[in-house]
Amino acid sequence: MKSFRYLIVLLLTILLFSCESSKEELTVTVSNVGLGWAKTSVNATIFRKNSIVSLNGYQFVAYYDTSATVVLAKRKTNEDQWQVHRTKYKGNVNDAHNIISIMVDGDGYLHMSWDHHNNALNYCQSLEPFGIEMGGKEKMIGSNEQVVSYPEFYRFSNGDLLFAYRDGGSGNGNLVLNRYHLNSKSWERIQSNLIDGEKKRNAYWQLFINSKDEILLSWVWRESPDVASNHDLCFAKSVDGGLHWVDSKAKVYQLPIRQNTAEVIFPIPQNSNLINQTSMCSDERGNAYIATYFKLKDDSSTQFHLIYQHGLNWKHSTISDRADDFNLSGMGTRRIPISRPQVLLGTVGEEQKVIVIYRDADWADAACISTANLLDMKWETRFLSPQPLGAWEPSFDTELWKTDKKLNLFIQKVGQGQGETTVEMEPQMVSILELDFED
Repeated sequence: MKSFRYLIVLLLTILLFSCESSKEELTVTVSNVGLGWAKTSVNATIFRKNSIVSLNGYQFVAYYDTSATVVLAKRKTNEDQWQVHRTKYKGNVNDAHNIISIMVDGDGYLHMSWDHHNNALNYCQSLEPFGIEMGGKEKMIGSNEQVVSYPEFYRFSNGDLLFAYRDGGSGNGNLVLNRYHLNSKSWERIQSNLIDGEKKRNAYWQLFINSKDEILLSWVWRESPDVASNHDLCFAKSVDGGLHWVDSKAKVYQLPIRQNTAEVIFPIPQNSNLINQTSMCSDERGNAYIATYFKLKDDSSTQFHLIYQHGLNWKHSTISDRADDFNLSGMGTRRIPISRPQVLLGTVGEEQKVIVIYRDADWADAACISTANLLDMKWETRFLSPQPLGAWEPSFDTELWKTDKKLNLFIQKVGQGQGETTVEMEPQMVSILELDFED
């Protein structure tokens, strides 16, 4: 389907990144790709690592269409014309867990994993560099690949890939890490059980590889399939590609990490509306920034929060001032009035900003952006897009942000029922929302 671009030149009087003495301009460009499945949020969950990805001037996007077929599309990053390809693969689009995850390795080959919720690994590679014709299903290692959920790809600076997934079920699973080596074009098991739930719980993580190729990992524990049993925010870091791990004080972990050995960087009890699988990033010094939401003891409403590293200490900043509350409990995918947040760091002018993107029913279910100067952590919130997006959660082109500091968001209005149920919604346009921050 031929896509088109329409330019919304928003020379905002209320500008995205601002200080008292100056304003910066934001240019928003939208590129439409094609119609996608919208009766669940399977195309628009935050734990899609990645929904969009770029390398060497090419950008790729993946989504399920209305027939549950995996669709891949490609364009040059400075153009609007998308080459769209319906693959031979399908997924269970009725279950929002069964996302598509893609990444391009340093040689330009596209890697894809899709359709998982406690089932055998689905994985394939493109037939040629920068191509969207995919080969047949492959194994990675061959072990611990029968009960897979939450596949995630990340790219190292040398072009190797890291692949993370849960082996096991909710409340009873372990974190597995594999590495893809460009020189041998093969996968290696790095950790078969990095975080051990001891058959009593499992870790729901967020992971980030920074500019020094350090792997930063944070997680919450869940004691049962009920999301209300999420508790405590923990942290670990690896400087050698995931082989050895330390806490934020450089204390060496004995692996696997268990509940009684994990560093709790911010205690949060169960039944606090603590969400799992959010996002994290780091600054150039390796300090971690973790965005999430939960309800503090004395709060009347659940708020977005930032937990961040300052030297050897951890600090906390409340991002939002929400009025309405909700009860985060139950099993399976929940229909929640707010999305999980994405967090990024960016320099605008001479100021280092924390950028948090999310959807909020308090803001008419539109995409919102909250920003704060690192020096004072005073938050400003604005609409990012005016239209309501249903149950959308933000995902973005992490590699384009790393290289060019251009923010490209996956946008699609989607519905979501409680548990693994659908809602009646016509197919909705999959678009890429491009934000250029003018210094």
